[in-house]
Amino acid sequence: MLIRLGYEIGISCPQSTPMVVSLDLHPDRRADIRWQSGVTSRPMLPMRTYMDQFGNRCRRLVAPEGELIVRYDAVVEDGGEPDIVAEGAGEVPIDQLPPETLIYLLGSRYCETDHLSAVAWKLFGEMKPGWSRVQAICDFVHDRISFGYGYARSSRSASQAFEERVGVCRDFAHLAVTLCRALNIPARYATGYLGDINVPADPAPMDFSAWFEVYLEGGWYTFDARHNIPRTGRVVVARGRDATDVPILHTFGPHKLEKFEVWTYEQMAEPMVADLRRAPRTADSTYSLSA
Repeated sequence: MLIRLGYEIGISCPQSTPMVVSLDLHPDRRADIRWQSGVTSRPMLPMRTYMDQFGNRCRRLVAPEGELIVRYDAVVEDGGEPDIVAEGAGEVPIDQLPPETLIYLLGSRYCETDHLSAVAWKLFGEMKPGWSRVQAICDFVHDRISFGYGYARSSRSASQAFEERVGVCRDFAHLAVTLCRALNIPARYATGYLGDINVPADPAPMDFSAWFEVYLEGGWYTFDARHNIPRTGRVVVARGRDATDVPILHTFGPHKLEKFEVWTYEQMAEPMVADLRRAPRTADSTYSLSA
């Protein structure tokens, strides 16, 4: 399967402002890229890439006073299989967990394990450890929170989502992550592309999606408390403790969002530059091209 994906984001700044862009495909998926425009900007700006402490590929740049547009377009190859379901996967004892997973047992900015520990043990403490317990957490979060883009609030934490019972995909992920960690199950936040592939089309404008991953026997597995069904065509951009670690744009100063467009859908034919409907404006010298 081929998946077309990309974004065009515009912001305006009242003054020259340093920023970090966390929108490159995760290194796990870069080998799957069949074609890409590269990250472009208007006006043309130098960008420096680096790997953060969670293994995500990020870019540093300085946005000028006024408007800045950042754009990316690509076609990636995907196996076309839905999320793995491993019902027999058990939980790994804490003393046997790989060292790199231990950070995902701790509370974080949006995942306050101390606030929800008693709730987690009351609701799920007597359940059989492993896959079925994580799925029960997904079922609970899916039923407890009502989804709506109008409910979006960047400051909402997991405990607030639990109390308010509304949110967007990041709130579903944060609450599920927090309940898992409270039960000593390593859980991390993930964000990326998730198109309407093999499911009814959502009429709402496309957006980046958030889900979560847990460490059980056999490694990391994907769970999605918002949709709560295995999905096809996820393409990871970044992973971290919570949304704090993987912001789309992190500006070190005030800015205003002027444009936000995301696309991700199944590409039905082999990519040919001449046929790409959203070909990048490489002929426009005001864009910079960066791999």
